[in-house]
Amino acid sequence: MTTIITSRNWGRAHSLWFLTRPFLLLWLCLAAFRAPTAKAELQFDVFLGYDGVVRESAWFPVTCEILNDGPSFNGVVEISVGNLRSDQVRRIPLELPTNTRKRFVVPMFASGGRFFQWNARLVDERGKERAERPSLQPRSLPWEGILLGALPRTFSGMPALPDMRQARTELKPLAARLQVEQIPDNPIAFEGLDALYLNSEKALGLSVNQAEALLAWVRGGGHLIVTVEQLVDVNTTPWLQQLLPCSLTDMVNITIDDEIQQWVRAGQTQTQSSSRSGAMSSGRRRPLGFGENPYQNLVVDPAFVQAQLPIAIGRVRDGRVMLSVKDRPLIVEADRGRGRVTLLTFNPEREPFHSWKNRAWFWSKLMDVPAEWYYSNEMPSYGGWSTDGVFGALIDSRQVRKLPVQWLLLLLVVYLIVIGPFDQYWLKRIGRQMLTWVTFPTYVVLFSLLIYFIGYKLRAGETEWNELQIVDVLPRDESEADLRGRTYASIYSSSNAKYQLAFAPGSADAADHTFATLRGELLDLYGAGREGSRATIEQSGNTFRAEVFVPVWTSLLYVNDWHQRGATPLAATVSKQGTSWQVSVENLLDRPLSDARLVVQGWVYELGTVPAKQKKAFTLEAGKGMLLQTFVQQHGGQFQQKVERRRNPLGDATQGQLGNPSLTAAVVSFSSHLPMHQHERGFVSPPGFDLTSLVERGDAMILAWDANHALANPITQFKPPRSQRNTLLRLAVPAGG
Repeated sequence: MTTIITSRNWGRAHSLWFLTRPFLLLWLCLAAFRAPTAKAELQFDVFLGYDGVVRESAWFPVTCEILNDGPSFNGVVEISVGNLRSDQVRRIPLELPTNTRKRFVVPMFASGGRFFQWNARLVDERGKERAERPSLQPRSLPWEGILLGALPRTFSGMPALPDMRQARTELKPLAARLQVEQIPDNPIAFEGLDALYLNSEKALGLSVNQAEALLAWVRGGGHLIVTVEQLVDVNTTPWLQQLLPCSLTDMVNITIDDEIQQWVRAGQTQTQSSSRSGAMSSGRRRPLGFGENPYQNLVVDPAFVQAQLPIAIGRVRDGRVMLSVKDRPLIVEADRGRGRVTLLTFNPEREPFHSWKNRAWFWSKLMDVPAEWYYSNEMPSYGGWSTDGVFGALIDSRQVRKLPVQWLLLLLVVYLIVIGPFDQYWLKRIGRQMLTWVTFPTYVVLFSLLIYFIGYKLRAGETEWNELQIVDVLPRDESEADLRGRTYASIYSSSNAKYQLAFAPGSADAADHTFATLRGELLDLYGAGREGSRATIEQSGNTFRAEVFVPVWTSLLYVNDWHQRGATPLAATVSKQGTSWQVSVENLLDRPLSDARLVVQGWVYELGTVPAKQKKAFTLEAGKGMLLQTFVQQHGGQFQQKVERRRNPLGDATQGQLGNPSLTAAVVSFSSHLPMHQHERGFVSPPGFDLTSLVERGDAMILAWDANHALANPITQFKPPRSQRNTLLRLAVPAGG
């Protein structure tokens, strides 16, 4: 059918087009505007901790994922504590080209609070907020709790842990499922974990940097539990093959007898307690409650006893067989540096183990959870004193002087007399009572100037930087070691000022193996728990730059946590011959090490000075030193009082100060032995700081003082008129004999 357009129809159509043209143009503009807007969506996701679990007073990873579908821009991710004070703001700059997805993991410090919320936001180079994730609330695990990270093959293969009957249910040991993409490539971010379960199939997906960070964490004290999915997973992964204590060659099926059940029923066979836990560590165990040991009352599962279990077999190289069935090892454990690796030659994610009724108790035994945790009726304590306060009392500037209380009271009495009776008396005598409107503000100004003058005379001084490095030497071979350092730095400021700090690797070759981050002082945990300083920290790659603020006439403490590879500064061997300890200490530095001490089998021995570039031998009669617990309690009995007095702005300044740095640093290294009152939590230290568990394991500890020197480069980007740097080296070696 053909449509004929007449002049009349054409005019009508033209009029209709003319009337609808504005609406059509408006619709086209809206469509054109709407299309790029829909395309330019920005996805910003933030994942806190280990599957949402964060341990108080410990480092944990924060994973950020950003998908930019819009125009390119340079952004900054800012992470801070949200619900109390944003004293610490961590900033991560990054480039966001169009159509890109970026993922990064950054370490953050949980400054003690159980109810903290975290804020994360993404801003562009102009400071405009592009995305925000406010009020993120992770699950907080108490400092003494037990956390198992897990990389299972499937979701159903997650380790399970028993429920607790304690009044404080948050102490229940937790298992957190991790994703390969969220595994940190920074060993410091692993420190909130007690152990990590790894299915060998998942090991194939770890990057080189993730694997190196994992191995560094193990050498520093971590516990890695590995199960074999397939032999090829292990034999084609060199780092895992070298780490395991067995050479695996084949897979066989065995009939399970009652050995596994009996192993679990035996409870803990050795003291592997965490020195972080006041409920677990030596010298501070809580009294047992009334109840039955749950390990010893497990019900036998007949289906499991008669089942067939496939296991990997091979040759045990250097491990201890913890459990075997018919001479076939099922659990093999070996020490790796300060940590350990446990090999499960069977797969707990498969049947029949997966359906075993006592599976949760198996994992509890493997994690060394004390039996009393499950039946004790005692309420665990909250709060706790931070070991940061001990270092603050040790290295804070002596220029800080406090106003004595008696002088403050006298000044207050004089002020009240002047503005009251004295003012009334002399104005009445001269007959000018109305002048009180002039005299009263004059008194306020004069006394304010007087107080400022007194404070200036008491507290004014020069800017001062004091630092003490606690360096754990983790040998890799005869010449190279991982150095895990904690630099406690106190800044005294003569004015309200901001100071620039930055951590730089020792050399270009060491940059790939250097990790550093910064936090403020952890205050005591009796309140909300927080960091007691202000800082803006820019995390750039594996290191940082920071701007910290220090108020006038005060000292603030900051802690630089770092991990780097370097030359071995100290080597030692310890063996027992008869009733004597044969000790050899080699100083590989070009300066002497003083105040060296040996701690072995619960005893402390004084070694003295080890000359530069020399090896020195000692013969020590066993039991002729000082008991470790006595050593710590004798020299650390005043720590709690000193920490309290240090934070008091009034009184005698010397009451909040500690002396003898080498001795104090050695004592606080065994903080779980520090004296505490009944039902008190005592001193809280970051994971890996307390050395008690290593001595309980049977290792010997060498502590040596490097006066006026530091192993890591200075982080100050300014030149303070006064400064001091000291280092305590801590080396763990096997105690043979």
